[in-house]
Amino acid sequence: MGLILDSSVVIASERRGDTVEQLIEKIVKVAGDQEAALSAIGLTELIHGIYRARTPEIRLRRESFLNELLADLTVYPYTKETALLAGKLDGEQQNRGVVIPFGDLLIGATALSLGYKVLTGNLRDFRRIPGLTVMQL
Repeated sequence: MGLILDSSVVIASERRGDTVEQLIEKIVKVAGDQEAALSAIGLTELIHGIYRARTPEIRLRRESFLNELLADLTVYPYTKETALLAGKLDGEQQNRGVVIPFGDLLIGATALSLGYKVLTGNLRDFRRIPGLTVMQL
């Protein structure tokens, strides 16, 4: 089993001034020693944050943190199978009146398709995805 890191975990760690090593230590403390990875969707959210930085210093800090993190993590793509699963989940949940933010839906579907859990700071939205195991950091 493994973990897909939600972008909220990475963003919070970078904002606190943690090193990538400290982030990984916290992940291991909470989730044990298992593969931690990003989804391509989560990576997109993190890149978005780099380019929205208000100052060149913040942008450089975010970019450096992410580059160091990417040296240690696999990034799983958004596949056809993941898209089919996400569409099914979203349709079924919306039929029940449950709306899942689109990015979280895609990250959660990636995790489900791999048999992984999601590690997040945002339990509320990920818990709306049936069958997904969610952990909080």
